[in-house]
Amino acid sequence: MSKPNRHAPGPGATPSGSPASPPGRGELFDCWKQIGVEGDGSCRELRELLHCRNCAIYSKAALSLLDRDLPTQYREERTDYFAQKRKLAPGNKISALIFRIGPEWLSLPTDIIQEVAEHRPVHSVPHRRHGILLGVVNVRGELLLCVSVGRLLGLDHGASSEKLRTFYDRLLVVGWEGKRLAFPTNEVRGILRFGPDELAHPPSTVTRAALTFTRGILTWRERLVGLLDPDLLFTTLNRSLS
Repeated sequence: MSKPNRHAPGPGATPSGSPASPPGRGELFDCWKQIGVEGDGSCRELRELLHCRNCAIYSKAALSLLDRDLPTQYREERTDYFAQKRKLAPGNKISALIFRIGPEWLSLPTDIIQEVAEHRPVHSVPHRRHGILLGVVNVRGELLLCVSVGRLLGLDHGASSEKLRTFYDRLLVVGWEGKRLAFPTNEVRGILRFGPDELAHPPSTVTRAALTFTRGILTWRERLVGLLDPDLLFTTLNRSLS
């Protein structure tokens, strides 16, 4: 008998743990829409699993959908659905990866993101302990320079290298003009697609350093997300490393 998930609520409980009516036949306890990636993100399993699709509860729900009986008029509904004329999405959509550094939600175009890696030790470089360069990290057997985007944007407030090694949970590996760099983030939340007209001007509360590297502001789940300019960001980083 499998052990119950101690972090996520069972099929007879709400996300807060209070009793709820058990789901009937054909019904699901869709915790991913309540405390998961489509909800408020409060499920503690997300810290390790990153996404609900990696959770056994989510997989079990998918299997139960495949095993259920066809609902009444299912074939007629599907026929009507696929007979509808499709609206093509605009071709000028841009995709960006959303992540957090300190208190700020930021994003970068996905075409420069090569990998999201788990936290790993950052090995300091002699005589380079107090700048943008944090050290080097081993990513799949390759030693990459690890830089602090947070320091460049004025978000680390002078945090020590030792604190950075214990505080950050994810590394982003990016490629820019044939060069690869890694930088730590507190969390990575996914990809957002948007049109150029959805970019707003940064508010006055954005720090001067962050404002310099920000193309504009996006709205995501009632949060303001700064879209960073990769050309300016990595040109400045490379200049600081030379």
